[in-house]
Amino acid sequence: MSQHHLILRIISKILIPPILLYAFYVQFHGDFGPGGGFQAGVIFAVGIILYALVFGLEGAQKVAPPSVVQVFMAFGVLLYAGVGVATLLLGGNFLSYDVLHPDLAHHSGQHYGILAVELGVGITVASVMISLFYSFAGRNAEIDDEDW
Repeated sequence: MSQHHLILRIISKILIPPILLYAFYVQFHGDFGPGGGFQAGVIFAVGIILYALVFGLEGAQKVAPPSVVQVFMAFGVLLYAGVGVATLLLGGNFLSYDVLHPDLAHHSGQHYGILAVELGVGITVASVMISLFYSFAGRNAEIDDEDW
C-alpha cells in the first residue's frame, strides 16, 4: 500500500460507517418521510463501492462476496413478491397491505407491508448496483499504449 493514499484511506474509514448507517436510516424512515428502498439501496451500494475504490476490488469482495450479493439480489425480489403473494393468499389484492394485520383502524397492515416491500427493494437495488460494479471493475482493463 502506497503512502500517498494514506489520507484518503483514513477519511474513507471514517466516512463509510456513517454512509451505511444513513442508508439504514433512509430505509427504515422511508415510510414516514422522503426516502425508501431505492434510495437506501443506492446509498448502501455507494458505501461498498467507495470501499472498493479506495481499498481495492479484492478487499470489497471479501466484505461483500459476489456469491452473497447474488443471493441477496434474489432474496430482495422474493421478499417483494412474497408480500404480494401473501396479500393474495389472505384474500386481498396483490400488495393490498390492509389484509396483513387485522387492526384496520390503525392501518398496521399498511405499515408492515410497506416496510417489507421497501426492504425488498432496498436489498435488491443495493445488490444489483454492487454486482454491476463488480462486473465492470473486474474486467481486464489492461490496455497497452500501442492499442491507442
